[in-house]
Amino acid sequence: MPTYNDVLEAHFRALFSPEDEVLIRIRAGIEARGMPTITVKPEEGRFLQFLAAACGARLALEIGTLGGYSGTWIVRGLQPEGRLITLEREAERAELAREHFALAGLAERVEVLVGDAHLLLPRLTARAPLDFIFIDAEKEGYPAYLAWAAENLRPGGVLAAHNACRHGKVVEAGQQDAATEAIRAFNQRLAQDPRWIASLYPGGDGMAVAVRTNSR
Repeated sequence: MPTYNDVLEAHFRALFSPEDEVLIRIRAGIEARGMPTITVKPEEGRFLQFLAAACGARLALEIGTLGGYSGTWIVRGLQPEGRLITLEREAERAELAREHFALAGLAERVEVLVGDAHLLLPRLTARAPLDFIFIDAEKEGYPAYLAWAAENLRPGGVLAAHNACRHGKVVEAGQQDAATEAIRAFNQRLAQDPRWIASLYPGGDGMAVAVRTNSR
């Protein structure tokens, strides 16, 4: 019987993932600019940091920057010389993210690229293999991002994808909008593809996580 609920969420957030002043300011900065408050929760951010650290990541990619909140967590988990490439479609969001990475003292370790991720990713193939990839962009693009990740993440590298539950829509038969269908396809492919050892982290809106195997 599931036991994870709002009370436990608050307890474990306070215990394992309290926000420092920088993260609080980044979150506030996103809201102050009138941008959507759809960034990861603190416990999800800490989980991203943990995943990046666990696989010893030196080169990480984030698809969907928003205001730099999740990216800050990720960089904090990288090796000392590690770098993050983060892709953002909206120029205004990218500029705010750059400000926030500078606030966090991480500007020299983050490269913010502006444009459609589907067009930017082919250019990044030359910089593969990557160690860690986080997907948190438009949901219709998730299957394509997964296909790219399978070819460009090193064996032993880690993939994480936000909103794997779509607020419960993935198990509701009547929900057939394009975004939900794309997440269903993404989850199914990730679960069944022998190139991945995959599972689901149930915090927040669910995060699909996977390790790239040696299978081709």
